Amino acid sequence: MKDMRPDTPAAHTAEADRLLRTAAQYPGDREPLLLRAAAHLELADDRPGATALYDDLLSGDPADPHLIRALKASNLWEYGHEAEARAIIDGVRRARPADAAPWEIAAETLEAHDELEAAEATLTEAAGLLATGPEELPHATVSLLVTRHRVRRMLARDHDAWDTLADRLHTATIPLDELHDPKRLWSLGSSDPTELQAEIARLRSELGTYRTALSRPFPVAVLHWPEPELTELLASYPELETEYPTYRAHLTDIEASLRELAAAGTPNLGIVRATVPSYEAFAASEATHPSQAPLLPQYATTLAARSRALPWPPLRTEACWCGSERAYGECHGADGEKNLSGK
Repeated sequence: MKDMRPDTPAAHTAEADRLLRTAAQYPGDREPLLLRAAAHLELADDRPGATALYDDLLSGDPADPHLIRALKASNLWEYGHEAEARAIIDGVRRARPADAAPWEIAAETLEAHDELEAAEATLTEAAGLLATGPEELPHATVSLLVTRHRVRRMLARDHDAWDTLADRLHTATIPLDELHDPKRLWSLGSSDPTELQAEIARLRSELGTYRTALSRPFPVAVLHWPEPELTELLASYPELETEYPTYRAHLTDIEASLRELAAAGTPNLGIVRATVPSYEAFAASEATHPSQAPLLPQYATTLAARSRALPWPPLRTEACWCGSERAYGECHGADGEKNLSGK
């Protein structure tokens, strides 16, 4: 069979078909799988097909209807349904969703069609709803503030408190004011190697930010076996005791591994909660015995691909991933080896 590049329309169509088949196998994961399938159909330029999937999801009782509507509006506008897209975006704004993603998608749709004033108003409304407290902001809200910073730079607006906050939360080496400078495109026509090299560095930094955002649904995931599940696993498959000598060691290894990956620059880390029945079903689907240790990372990756991963690290004030019911900052997020056991 002829090899296809993964970014061809045919490859995206094939991936959408695969995701739809997977959704039929795992109805509990239908919503995230159909959203990914719709994204691939958009990349294949089958925008009516993507709209049909969004409508299919909205005809039921989706977990995140505002996100689906925002994605549908963005898709509709791209193939000539501007009036309907505007109406959907207005509806999303009136609904005042408590998550940043629908706001940001709606605003970026407006921005993509040169509606900068409306995009800025949408992002400012969202910031007033989601970024007013003193607590640590989730990634999606930080992303929204960065997008707002960019739109306001394009409008030549003076920095306000939220722009300053976006600057402070931005972690890349290139400052936001440089990344979002409308004049930076001028340097692309320069014959000065120094100016061109500086622009390449800015573009690489910006691309890294976009890659992080795009890859968030597909994190590098580590398995967490709750204590009863680990006990059952080792009783059934003692061959895996070399992987999990004790439950305490298991928890310590999870946090240590994730910290090591983070220190090495690996983005979008996650934790997936494992269960013995799920693992056995996965082993059967792979025609492999559950006692085979190489199956474990494949199981983790499959759970993550089905949107089962929880992002790591959680906010310090959120519940710890280990299930101790303590805040992460007082449990595995605290410094010191003694805090890695979750005890």
